[in-house]
Order: sequence, then C-alpha cells, then structure tokens
Amino acid sequence: MKFLIDVCTGRSLTNWLTSKGYDVKEIRDEDNSIEDEQIINIASAEDRIIITVDKDFGELFVLYKSMNVV
Repeated sequence: MKFLIDVCTGRSLTNWLTSKGYDVKEIRDEDNSIEDEQIINIASAEDRIIITVDKDFGELFVLYKSMNVV
C-alpha cells in the first residue's frame, strides 16, 4: 500500500506508517503550497492513498470522479 500524506497531517503519522513498512510520500517534502487538485493528480498518477485532515478533499474528489478525472 502506498500513501500520500498532506501537509496538514502530522509527521508522526508518516513515521509510524514508514515503521510499519508502508511506502509513504509527504507533500511537505515536495511543495508546501501545492493545490489540492495537484495532490489528487499525484496520488492518482502514483497509485497512492491520500491521507489528510482537510475536509474539502471529499467534495473535490467526488467532483473529479464525476468528471472521470481520476
């Protein structure tokens, strides 16, 4: 399983998932100001599960799915 950790999520979660052997990538290591749409595109392209506490992601993802973007 591969995860993409959003900036608003704590680094301790990344450390824990990594310690369990998961493939983890943090957005904060790429770009702290990246837009939500770009995060969804990265996750889709890399077949990663997004972990976030940002409540807007659910609506945005549903919109993208309805448009067959992801």
